Formats: sequence, structure tokens, C-alpha cells
Amino acid sequence: MGRVFVLLFNARTENEGIHTVRIGDRNKVLMFESEDDATRFALMLEAQDFPSPAVEPMDRSEIEHFCETADYDYELVPTDGDLVVPPEQNVDETDWNEEDSTFTQPKVEEKGEMSNSELDNIRRKLEGLL
Repeated sequence: MGRVFVLLFNARTENEGIHTVRIGDRNKVLMFESEDDATRFALMLEAQDFPSPAVEPMDRSEIEHFCETADYDYELVPTDGDLVVPPEQNVDETDWNEEDSTFTQPKVEEKGEMSNSELDNIRRKLEGLL
């Protein structure tokens, strides 16, 4: 089916994880046709103080099979498509239990409260104005 590029954290370690975008209550894996587009996306994540992901080539059918097994959505980002930008808010931690292949949702803050990462992001923006 072809080669695509995905973003991995802790690549080639026991704690390896794939980057997903959270849409509602679903996780979506982005598969980039272009290594350059994947690298740009990874750099934008780093600019948001996200851990530095590795851009890794993978077989598209393997990623699709992984997504089906993990109950994730996936999207192919075409080379000549629109620029894909990471969401403003990122989930800091996720728990993946490999033994039973379940994804545990991170704890969500109550409405009206801001997480530490949101406060840090606002603080950085305000410091940038000074």
C-alpha cells in the first residue's frame, strides 16, 4: 500500500508511542505522505513544548491495522494538501496498557479550572509580550 511517515515518541524503545490527535472522544493517527510535512508538524509540536517526536517511515497497511486494533481513527495527509497544524491544547499524559490493548483516558480538569500546562502556555505568551 505504500510508505507513510508517522510521529513516534521514544522511538525504538519499550516505551514507544505514536502521536495522535484527539478529536472529541476519538484518537486519530496522522499518516504523512511527505517526510517534510511530517517534520514540519513535529517542529510545530516542539514549539508548543511537546516532547520531541521522531519522524519514522512505516508501511501504511501496518498503521491502518494498528489503528483498527487500537480503535483509533487515521488520516492520510497528502503531499500537496493543506498545511496541517497541531491543536492548541495537547494532552500531557496518556496511559497505554499493551497487555490488554486498552487506552486509558487522561484525567480531565473540571470546567472553570485550568490545567498546569494551560497556565504555563498562557504564562509563556504573556512573557513574550514583555
